[in-house]
Amino acid sequence: MDHLTIDINCDVGEGVGNEADILPFISSCNIACGGHAGDSETMGHVVALAKRHHVKVGSHPSYPDRMNFGREVMHISNHELSKSIKKQLADFDEVLKQQNVSLHHIKAHGALYNQTAKDEDLANVFLSAIDGYKDRAILYVPFDSVIAKIGEERGFKIWFEAFADRNYNRDLSLVSRKENNALIENPEAVLAHILPMIKKQEVLTIEEERHHIQAKTFCVHGDTVSALKILMYLSEKLPQNQVHLNS
Repeated sequence: MDHLTIDINCDVGEGVGNEADILPFISSCNIACGGHAGDSETMGHVVALAKRHHVKVGSHPSYPDRMNFGREVMHISNHELSKSIKKQLADFDEVLKQQNVSLHHIKAHGALYNQTAKDEDLANVFLSAIDGYKDRAILYVPFDSVIAKIGEERGFKIWFEAFADRNYNRDLSLVSRKENNALIENPEAVLAHILPMIKKQEVLTIEEERHHIQAKTFCVHGDTVSALKILMYLSEKLPQNQVHLNS
């Protein structure tokens, strides 16, 4: 059987402090750059770890909302949001330059990620704010999303992303974190969740329906309690199922 290759990414630099443990098991990371979490010190620390483990580095901008960890929709003007996103990326870029590390990708965080997936105006605000990076960075976005369509039209290189530790609704939106079944924390359940996405391009939703999905990169949230257990389990079981990480 042919071997398949995927990317596994984690959101890091968010104050959990488990980066040294999880980075050896992933191939790319999304580093908080001051919006929902993070500062120049944490960015520098995680970038250095990623460099040591040969993990691709991405920026993880968000609503400037530390109180809600960027996971609530923030009522902010387009101008202020754009200004914040540009500052987050500029601050992160400065850290990368100091350590001679290239920016591999950009991935919005939390509510901003979810809203740009369906809100055309907000997607355009976000894409305009990061436009200066489109020739040097890939954009991680959900499959069949508004931001994916507009991003491709505007010349961004797109990687579709799916979530290994989150359940899906039938419209391919993520089950709200306010629901008890939002997270998948059991490593065996995570494997069962992502293998059909990798091999059959389909996901089983909470309605027990199978829907088409495409993904090149799969996210395990760094703040999921069992993140390390999940990643260690996947590192063992994915190769047994002819799936390997990108180098």
